[in-house]
Amino acid sequence: MFSKILIANRGEIACRVIKTARKMGIKTVAVYSEADKDALHVEMADEAVFIGPPPAAQSYLIAEKIVEACMLTHAEAVHPGYGFLSERAAFPKLLAEHGIVFIGPNPHAIEAMGDKIESKKAAAAAKVSTVPGYLGVIESGEQAAKIADEIGYPVMIKASAGGGGKGMRIAHSRSEVQDGFDRARSEAKSSFGDDRVFVEKFIVDPRHIEIQVLGDKHGNVIYLGERECSIQRRNQKVVEEAPSPLLDEATRKKMGEQAVALAKAVGYDSAGTVEFVAGQDKSFYFLEMNTRLQVEHPVTELITGIDLVEQMIRVAAGEPLSVTQDDVKLTGWAVESRIYAEDPYRNFLPSTGRLVRYRPPAEGKTGPITVRNDTGVYEGGEISLFYDPMIAKLVTHAPTRAMAIEAQADALDAFAIDGIGHNIPFLSALMAHQRWQDGRLSTGFIAEEYPDGFHPRVPEGEIVHTLSSVAAVIDHIQNARKRQISGQTSGVPVSFAKRRIVTLATGEHVVSTACEVEDVDGGYKVQIFDAEGNPGHAHVLRSSWKPGDPVWTGTIDADQATMQVRPISNGVALAHRGVATKARVYTEFSASLAALMPKKEAAGGGKELLCPMPGLVVSIAVTPGQEVKNGEILAIVEAMKMENVLRAERDGMIKAVHAKPGDSLAVDAVILEFA
Repeated sequence: MFSKILIANRGEIACRVIKTARKMGIKTVAVYSEADKDALHVEMADEAVFIGPPPAAQSYLIAEKIVEACMLTHAEAVHPGYGFLSERAAFPKLLAEHGIVFIGPNPHAIEAMGDKIESKKAAAAAKVSTVPGYLGVIESGEQAAKIADEIGYPVMIKASAGGGGKGMRIAHSRSEVQDGFDRARSEAKSSFGDDRVFVEKFIVDPRHIEIQVLGDKHGNVIYLGERECSIQRRNQKVVEEAPSPLLDEATRKKMGEQAVALAKAVGYDSAGTVEFVAGQDKSFYFLEMNTRLQVEHPVTELITGIDLVEQMIRVAAGEPLSVTQDDVKLTGWAVESRIYAEDPYRNFLPSTGRLVRYRPPAEGKTGPITVRNDTGVYEGGEISLFYDPMIAKLVTHAPTRAMAIEAQADALDAFAIDGIGHNIPFLSALMAHQRWQDGRLSTGFIAEEYPDGFHPRVPEGEIVHTLSSVAAVIDHIQNARKRQISGQTSGVPVSFAKRRIVTLATGEHVVSTACEVEDVDGGYKVQIFDAEGNPGHAHVLRSSWKPGDPVWTGTIDADQATMQVRPISNGVALAHRGVATKARVYTEFSASLAALMPKKEAAGGGKELLCPMPGLVVSIAVTPGQEVKNGEILAIVEAMKMENVLRAERDGMIKAVHAKPGDSLAVDAVILEFA
């Protein structure tokens, strides 16, 4: 077994590998760029080596620098994580030339399966069901359009190298092919250093299901069940689960055996994933193979009890698999949410900056529920614009799917992040979505259910009482605390109105609830009144919450409840189950005055194109004096490895251009002005 390994990656996956290596008694070496000098993976590793400037192309993607770091620290093996160099056959070859072991598949398997075009050819030769498409390299947008016409729309234009949703575009007509081809090639070149793309038929209403395979250097290959990754946005997975609610045992076995046959055909000898696109009728087609550890591997680990990173290390060291196919048992259900640094209220635009607060839920097992949080950040750390926007992967495991979803919703409500935009409100709302809970999934789920983008859930029904009761109790606790701090009323009876009006404001939606709070044994009783002032529901709340805590956790009657709490004027901002609302607590008299206050109107504008996210200007498509039409491309901005096309929202003329290609812009920086 190795005594020291180097992790050629960063962020949460580097931290994940370090944890297993530490458990195995193996020392670790981290590598880092200038942007990552204070990163968590650097702190966790036994040693760390600086490898260059922030752009990955100047640091993490330079294989020679990784080799130099190994030689410097005497690391015997390298784990590549995912992304970066993990699927480049030249990398393990270079390592082998220097006597360093690659913790991953052999170069032949990477060449045969890591390249999406070659892997489809190999799958077809192995008689695996494949999606109709053109497997040759496409040289131009015109050629791509001709191929798309022959295949039939819609089609998927996809980068041959890499993954993670980069370099992928869907075209529904010939007019969309050229732009999709250009963007896919550009993103592929930027992310993977390889601009080859191919075209294949896009299956309508598909589901994304993948089989985890594991092989050794002795010819043994097994499959560890499946994961469903159908909840995607812009081809980037957002929520994953294992097993899939679609599959039955017969289909699972058929898919698993095909995946194993394909892996054996190329001599696969590590952890890898065979991905399929599945129809709602359980038909399935080979999509691609990822010759590396997948981002979503934790859900498989939780339902099988197998540490995939440990198995990769042992296989790389020459050990045979310690489990057979008959040993693999799927137990319970696991759900994983990817916590991203992005603003769900601004069409999920990337968000960068400092993590002023980062308080994930407690990890571990409580009763039948397991909570796991794989992360590479810490409170006070910074989210950089140079890398993937993932903050953490929150995973819950339970005996049933319904319990795992409920546990995930609770864990999301307990996840406190401040300082940057994040997608927790969206993930919380998704967990409460009936279609998701029913398992009626497809890769178009987000586009279909949120066609106008994501907007906060408005409080309705019982959740109004839940939020109002918590807000009223918090106000009650804070008022009592204020009276104790002053000391001026000590020993003197004080008369004050008990009834409070709680208003929950979510955008334009406002709902008011009248209630009274009184202390009861070990908690607080909240009496709710109806519109006529008659007593209605009454709830008893118990919690150890104190002023300053960012999360309220306790019970409301017999039910457990968790929610985010942030102080605002006259109340608190609450977030619970996807409902983000401003709860203000007034006396009846104050409420009558507040109702008379004029509403603030948002300032207008529209004469400038502002940068919607912190990013790098890739190109400017217009010049001063040029007339533009609605929908015409104005600029392209890259943020966190994704290109964002900015288009004109109306006809007009360009007055001035204030940015140029290569500029790094802050959010809302002026790119150009209209006349």
